[in-house]
Amino acid sequence: MSRSQALTYYITTRLLLAPLQILTIVTMVFLLLRVAAGDPVDAILGVRAPDAAKEALRKQLGLDAPLWLQYLNYLGNLFFKLDLGNSLTSSGKAVWEIIGEHFPATAELAISSIIVALVVGIGVGMLSASRPGTSLDVGGRLFGIITYALPMFWAGMVLQLIFAVGLDLLPLGTRFPATLATPTKITGLYTIDSLLSGEFIQFFTAIKYLILPSCTLGILLSGIFERIVRVNLKQTLLSDYVEAARARGIPENKILVSHALKNALIPVITVLGLTFASLLGGAILTEVTFSWPGLANRLYEAIHERDYTTVQGIMVFFGTIVVIASILIDIFNAYVDPRIRY
Repeated sequence: MSRSQALTYYITTRLLLAPLQILTIVTMVFLLLRVAAGDPVDAILGVRAPDAAKEALRKQLGLDAPLWLQYLNYLGNLFFKLDLGNSLTSSGKAVWEIIGEHFPATAELAISSIIVALVVGIGVGMLSASRPGTSLDVGGRLFGIITYALPMFWAGMVLQLIFAVGLDLLPLGTRFPATLATPTKITGLYTIDSLLSGEFIQFFTAIKYLILPSCTLGILLSGIFERIVRVNLKQTLLSDYVEAARARGIPENKILVSHALKNALIPVITVLGLTFASLLGGAILTEVTFSWPGLANRLYEAIHERDYTTVQGIMVFFGTIVVIASILIDIFNAYVDPRIRY
C-alpha cells in the first residue's frame, strides 16, 4: 500500500470513528448527570414547593419518563435535529443561544492562552535543552514540574493579588469595564472586533483585561510543551545529522533552530490536540477565578443550578470540539511526519 493510500485509509478511519466518540461522550454525560445528587425540579421550584407542582413540572420537562426513553429522545433530537434542548433555569432559553452568547469569550481566552503556552513552553524548552547540565537546564526542569503541578485557581488568585491588588497594573477580573462601550460585534472576539472596527481604545482595553487570565492559563499549560521540547530536542541534538552539521561548521544557533527544532516540534503537534481538553478544563477554573463571562463559567453556573439540559449541551459542545481538534491534529501530523504508520 502506497503512502497516499495509507494516508487516505487513516483519515477515513479517523472520520468514521468521530461519531462513535461523540456518542460515547453524550452517553457518559447523560448517565453521569442522572446519577448525580440533586433534582432540577427542586432547583427550579425549591425544596418546599408542593408535591403536585413538582410532579407537574417533572412531567412538563419529560423527567417522569423512563431513563431509556429520555436517552432515546435526547439522542433523536441531538443527531437528527441538532437540538441541544432548552435551559431549565434561564427562562427556557435554547442551549444553542447560550453557547452563542458565551463561547466567543471562551474562544478568545483559549486562543490567547495557547499562544502564551506555546511561546513560553517552546522558549524555555529550547533554552534548557541547549545548555544541558547547567543551571538553565535545571531551571527548565523545575519550571516544567512546577507549572504542571500548580493548581489553576490558586495560581490565578496569587497573580490577582500581585498584579491587580498589590501593583494595580491589571484589572482584577471580568472581560471589559462596564464604563466603556464594548466593541461592535462582528466575530464576538473583542480584540478582533475592535481592530476590524478601528476602535483602538477598546482594543487596548480588551488586551489589558485579557492579559492576566490568559497568562495564568497559558503559563500553567506551558509546562507540558516545555518538557516535550526539552526531552526531544536533547535527543535530536545528539543525532548523526546534527553532528554532521556541526562538522560542516554550521553555527550552533542555526543548527538548533533550523535543523533540530523542526524535528523536536513534531511531538508538540500531537500533544497540541490533547491539550485542548486540558485547556477547556483549565478554562473553567480560570473563568470562575477571574469572573470571565465565558461558556466554561456558564457551565459552572449550570452545574450549580442543576440545569441538566444546559450542562449536557455545553459538555457535548466541548466534547465535539475536542474530537474535531484531535482529528485535525492527527491528520496534520500524519502529513508532516512520514514515520507515522497506519
